[in-house]
Amino acid sequence: MFDLIVLILAGFGAGALNTIAGGGTFLTLPALIFTGVPPVAANATSAVAVFPGYASGALGFLPEMRAFDRALLIRLTLVTLAGALLGSLLLLVSSDAAFSVVVPVLLLGATLVFLFGGPIRAWAAAKSRSVTPYGSAGLFAVSVYGGYFNGGLGIVLLALFSLWGMSNLHQMNGLKNGLSFALSGISVATFAVAGLVEWHQAIVMMIASTAGGYAGAPLARIIPMPVLRGLIAAIGFGMSAVFFARLF
Repeated sequence: MFDLIVLILAGFGAGALNTIAGGGTFLTLPALIFTGVPPVAANATSAVAVFPGYASGALGFLPEMRAFDRALLIRLTLVTLAGALLGSLLLLVSSDAAFSVVVPVLLLGATLVFLFGGPIRAWAAAKSRSVTPYGSAGLFAVSVYGGYFNGGLGIVLLALFSLWGMSNLHQMNGLKNGLSFALSGISVATFAVAGLVEWHQAIVMMIASTAGGYAGAPLARIIPMPVLRGLIAAIGFGMSAVFFARLF
C-alpha cells in the first residue's frame, strides 16, 4: 500500500510539473526505483508513465504545427524517430549496474538544463547564424538522448530550435510537443516489445499523471514561477545526490 501511495503521488506530481514547467522525470524515475523496480526497467516505465501528457500536449498545439511545411515536419519526425529508436535500443543493452552509474549524471545534467534553460536558449539564439536551420544532425543527437533518458528533453529541444533561428515561442512549443510525442511513442513501443515495462506501476502512474496534468493549470496560476523552479531544482539536485550516494 505504501508503494502504491508513492507511485500515485509521484505520478500526480509529475503530471502537474510537466504541465506547468517540466521536470516530471525527477519524480517518476526515483519513485519507481524506490519501490523496487530495477533502474533500466524504471526508466522505461517512467517513459510510459508520462507519455499521455505528450499526447495531449501535441493535440493542443495542432494549429501551431500546421504552420510548418508538411514535408519539413515529415523529415524532422523521421529523424526524431530514428534517434529515439537508437537511444531506446541503447537502453535495452544497458545493464542495471551501468545505468545506475549513468542515472545521477543524467539527473544532474537535466536539472542544470532545467534551471538554466533561459540562458541556454539565449546563448543558442545568439549562435543561430552558425547552425543550419532545421538540421538533422543536432535533432538526431537530441533524440538519441531522449530515447535513452527523457529528463530535460523539452528544454534541450527548445535550445536546439533557438540554434535553428526560430523565435516564435508558440511554434517552438508546438514543434517541441509534436516531436516529443513521436519520440516517446517509439520509445514506449520499443520498451513494450522488449518486455521492459512494469505495466502495473505504469498504469497507476499514467492515471495519476493524467489527473496531475489537469490540476497543473490552476496550480500554475497560484504558485509563483520562481518558487516552482526552485522546488523542481531542489528535487533534481536532491535526487541526484541520493543516486550518487547509492554508488558508494
